[in-house]
Amino acid sequence: MKKEREFYTVRGYQILHAEERLLTSSMEDYLEMIYRICMKKEYVRINQLAEKLNVRPSSATKVVQKLKELGLVHYQPYGVIQLTEEGISIGAFLLRRHKIIEKFLKNLGIENTLLKDTEMIEHDVSLATLENMHIMNEFLYHNSDVKERYEFFKGKFQMDKNSC
Repeated sequence: MKKEREFYTVRGYQILHAEERLLTSSMEDYLEMIYRICMKKEYVRINQLAEKLNVRPSSATKVVQKLKELGLVHYQPYGVIQLTEEGISIGAFLLRRHKIIEKFLKNLGIENTLLKDTEMIEHDVSLATLENMHIMNEFLYHNSDVKERYEFFKGKFQMDKNSC
């Protein structure tokens, strides 16, 4: 029996819970982007999706076909991509997760690496951690004085650190 608090590498944690995951990180990115686009239009085309994700259309086609096999999208070759009800549900969750993490990082004052850090965190964050990030975001929103004090402390801390 494994100890509950064993240490693993990042890849080790990913492998440890791989069998619990329906989607790979890449598939999550595609589904989230399809959902984002479909919020404005009812469908998306492969070329549009590939452009938004900075991949080749052939790569986008392969992932979309896998999403189709999982019942998350409707897609016919050279046609449009539309989300199924389950695809909409999962896509909405993925976008919500992205926004919670992004807002949390913004609250920390992350700017230059915001998108990269959000993308790196979102695929491996636990639901419990995500919920606590959301609670912290809401706490800071409703207690702006705390956020202001944090920002003041952070600025002073960084100045003190640089003066050593």
